[in-house]
Amino acid sequence: MSLDTAEPDEQDAGLEGDVLEDLFLPVYRRLFDDEGDFVNDLSKKLAQARMADNVELYLARSLAYGIIAGGLLAAAGTAFGWSLFAFGILSPEFISTNLAIQNEQVVATLETLRVPAAILFIGGFLGAVGFGLGFGSLVAIPYSRASARKREINMLLSDSVSFMYALAVGGLNQLEIIEAMAQAEDTYGEVAKEFQSITQETEYFGTDYRNAIRDQAAETPSEELSQFLTDMLSIINSGGDMESFLDDKKKRHMRTAKQQQEMTLETLELFGEMYMTLSLFPLLLIIILVIMSMLGNAQGILLFGTVYALIPLTGVGFLVLVSTVKQDEPGDGYLLPDETTERIESDAQGGLFHLGLAERYAGRYGVFDQIKRRERSHVVKEILGAPHLFLRDHPTWWLLPSVPVALLLLVGAVATGVAPLSWAGMKSAPVASTFFLYYLPSYVVLVPLAFFFEWNVRSRRAVIGKLSENLRKLSSANDTGQTLLESLRTISETSSGKLSDEFEAMYAKVNYGMSLKEALVEFNNKYHIPRMARTVKLISKAQEASSQITDVLSTAAQASENQDDIERERKSRTRMQVAIILMTYLTLLGVMAILKTQFLDVMAGLTQQASGGGSAAGAGGSGSFGSNVDSNQLSLLFFHAVTIQAVLSGIISGYIRTATLRAGLKFVVILQSIALVTWVVVG
Repeated sequence: MSLDTAEPDEQDAGLEGDVLEDLFLPVYRRLFDDEGDFVNDLSKKLAQARMADNVELYLARSLAYGIIAGGLLAAAGTAFGWSLFAFGILSPEFISTNLAIQNEQVVATLETLRVPAAILFIGGFLGAVGFGLGFGSLVAIPYSRASARKREINMLLSDSVSFMYALAVGGLNQLEIIEAMAQAEDTYGEVAKEFQSITQETEYFGTDYRNAIRDQAAETPSEELSQFLTDMLSIINSGGDMESFLDDKKKRHMRTAKQQQEMTLETLELFGEMYMTLSLFPLLLIIILVIMSMLGNAQGILLFGTVYALIPLTGVGFLVLVSTVKQDEPGDGYLLPDETTERIESDAQGGLFHLGLAERYAGRYGVFDQIKRRERSHVVKEILGAPHLFLRDHPTWWLLPSVPVALLLLVGAVATGVAPLSWAGMKSAPVASTFFLYYLPSYVVLVPLAFFFEWNVRSRRAVIGKLSENLRKLSSANDTGQTLLESLRTISETSSGKLSDEFEAMYAKVNYGMSLKEALVEFNNKYHIPRMARTVKLISKAQEASSQITDVLSTAAQASENQDDIERERKSRTRMQVAIILMTYLTLLGVMAILKTQFLDVMAGLTQQASGGGSAAGAGGSGSFGSNVDSNQLSLLFFHAVTIQAVLSGIISGYIRTATLRAGLKFVVILQSIALVTWVVVG
């Protein structure tokens, strides 16, 4: 009943897709060979993207969408071509003049066919574009998803192998390692899904796990994981030592991770040099357009297009280009234990204001409703008592009060006339109008948001700052015969910092009845850092089998140290890229300021002198060099150009550093403040 009533839109979409597939399946069979390379490659990509579609039906549906889109655009293009001639926008004589054909018979024939041919050409061209968009975009989806999965698998493979090695050290056999890896989707993402395919093949289809490993090695989108599975299969078949094999693979993939990081940083260095050229191109174009306008030969729309279109498109295009190389850390950092208590499970399912068990049992009895109300009051009082701590942990919530305040300031400035909306009013006061229209609202939103975000990052970074060192200490303490819990207490008493405080809290929770695994999960979810989540997952899984996990802790420490090395190298190298971007922007700002003060202002003064002496010189003074220049308008355009460039440069700088857009907020605030101060002086 629920399937028939709950999702009618999805069912209608599925029926529509089935109808299209049935209609265009004969077209597919006529155009494509079932054994062809393209069909086989697409079938493989569908499997790698984990899309449950038959390649024949998928291509038939793609053809349907392509033909429908092509037909619609062809009809629109034909109507557009007809309208060009019907309304006189394009004339037949224009076509004949530009053909430059000498043969009279050919010319006579073309005179008759030129209008229909032009209309059909426009319609056919747009129809081909529509078919390419409809068919090509659908065919590209499996390739895009498979590429994204390959990227994530390669990023997580090093930590995944370390996890499997720790399990092998803990005494788990081959099948148990594969099953544990399949259950670790919350931490190892797409790698865990590949192992899930192996376990599902063995459980539901009765396939031997050796054959399942072999099939998955051939199907996975990652060549590195495919090679790993193939080597693992050879160890299983030969009865080799799995622990030694995983130890060797762990070291190899750690080296591979560093090499991959090196390649990424080298590519970013190349992009940094490209950005210098790309960002200076609009500046050169603006200078050329200004000189041409002084000569009276430039169109104002080109200058407006450069400032408000070319500069933003250049920055956004470069940001998209960097995103294809810059690898963000996969996963959200949250862990869910295999068997949770009701409290942890309830908290994990809720959001920010979820009230835990009070939410779950409310409505059954009056006492639970009373508990829920008091719990809600407690949460609200806690937030109001320390709002700065709440905003530190949840920076984006600052947008809730700041955006309305910024809008009120903007409306107030417009209503009082301080911030004119007319172009003439903005030209008369370029700095003041731009300040009230953009700078003041942006400062209200961005300055506190950047502050709370950076505070959040630093507070979370303080936990992992000594992670490798403390893992080594835990390993040494555990090697003396102490249990993991006792080792946590020892480290908390002999170390300092936020991580040692968290160890002390975990020890207290276990003494009050919580299991160590649950305490580890709560600690991890408090900070939800993906890198730390993988370490906690490794330790919590290993301690289930034994309290003596010295080798596991050593492995976790080694993996953490490897991540520390990668992080230090990344910070060092990206610091240079950020410096290049910032210096490029300051250069652009300096040139703009010099152009304003030493060129535009001087030319405006000369023009005024020439116009002052125009009564004696007669009409000849009106055509002097620079007489057509509106210095106020150019000053406004220059100010807007450097402001837009400041925002884009700041966002790009932050993204290169940490692969998150919010990391660029502090750069945006700093760069646009420099632009504002500069234009207050020169504008």
